[in-house]
Amino acid sequence: MKLSFKAVDGHDKYLGLPTYIGDSKKQVFQIVQDRVWKKLKGWREKFHSQAGREVLIKSIAQAIPTYAMQCFLLPVSILDEIKKLCRNFFWGQKKDERKMSWVAWEKFYAPKSHGGLGFQDMRNLNRALLAKQAWRIMTNEDSLMSKVLKGKYFPNSSFLEAKISPNMSYTWRSILGARDVLEMGARKVVGDGTTTLIRKDPWIPSLPNFKNSTIIWG
Repeated sequence: MKLSFKAVDGHDKYLGLPTYIGDSKKQVFQIVQDRVWKKLKGWREKFHSQAGREVLIKSIAQAIPTYAMQCFLLPVSILDEIKKLCRNFFWGQKKDERKMSWVAWEKFYAPKSHGGLGFQDMRNLNRALLAKQAWRIMTNEDSLMSKVLKGKYFPNSSFLEAKISPNMSYTWRSILGARDVLEMGARKVVGDGTTTLIRKDPWIPSLPNFKNSTIIWG
């Protein structure tokens, strides 16, 4: 029996994300910027108060890249362009009209209790989301994701000791790129000592690699 299925050699996307990352990262992730632009472009012709524009930016425009940022370190140029689009929309720019930005956009990153608006710093958000994936690998060693990544990239070492290799995927490279976020605030629980490296793991404040701890793993 023959079925009318079309055979394909490969898939450009899977679950909305690219399956292959070439040399031009900006070209691959341009689709993320375009999605944000399409949303903002549709809103520009409508009347919105500045408070309304704030809600749209937070709930939709800055949320669109979040899915991709959980898996990939997006190019800085893409993140900066998204920031520019959100900034122009917030100040009420329409079409090619340019309006004055009365406050530096970076000041809006602060919470409202500190005089800001609570907008996301896209670069920091990207690294935080990738650090969250790194945390899952460290703390859920029995998960399928952790087992696959450990078997492929660091079979004989811990995650914090995993080395960068030329044949690694861009997803793994992105996660390793956010590893320092964990190292800045991680503390090892000694427990029975079987998994603790006395001179390497940050477990006592007198060691050189111990930093202000905010998270704990066993």
